[in-house]
Amino acid sequence: MQTLLLFATAALAVAVIPGPTMLLALANGMGGGLRRAAWGMAGANLGSATVIAVVAVGLGSLMLASAWLFEAVRAAGVLYLLWLAVQLWRAPVTDLRATLPGVAGRAVQGRAALLRSLGVALTNPKALLFFAAFLPQFVDPARPAALQYAVLGALFVAIDALVMLAYALAGRQALRWLSPTGLRRLNRSCAGGMAALALLLASYRRHVA
Repeated sequence: MQTLLLFATAALAVAVIPGPTMLLALANGMGGGLRRAAWGMAGANLGSATVIAVVAVGLGSLMLASAWLFEAVRAAGVLYLLWLAVQLWRAPVTDLRATLPGVAGRAVQGRAALLRSLGVALTNPKALLFFAAFLPQFVDPARPAALQYAVLGALFVAIDALVMLAYALAGRQALRWLSPTGLRRLNRSCAGGMAALALLLASYRRHVA
């Protein structure tokens, strides 16, 4: 339970970062309301679940092949999360209030919104790298990997869906929060949280071991 609570907290911190799928949810909410946003959320969640499954199969095989290699992957994951924190802190920001209305105006309907969000989720190489670094931190190599990845993946998708729903419902109001100044503050807050998360995970794994 302690691990799941830590994972849920970390997943929430990661989900609020306004990445491509979150911005699509916001644009769909602005341009087509909750119904269009729901289709887009379904596509994004399906994409995340697919990427998580790919990571689970690959790292599950690695875990079976060598516990030492799996621990090495987990250590590399902590360093990758720290690197992401630095990149997020230094990331330039743009005025989303100027760009999102155009995205919303070009928003598509129904299943097309699902396919677009699915495509964004599946073709983002950063997502694969992130999940490969993030999920192993919460997996116990001594226990069956498939069930652990299934639980973690379902929990992450559920949290991600709730955050996307919040973005979609916020609609135009969210644009005030995502001004260049607000976005910079959000980025740096998330960067600090991600760095703290990486250090906490490194300490947590040593404590558990």
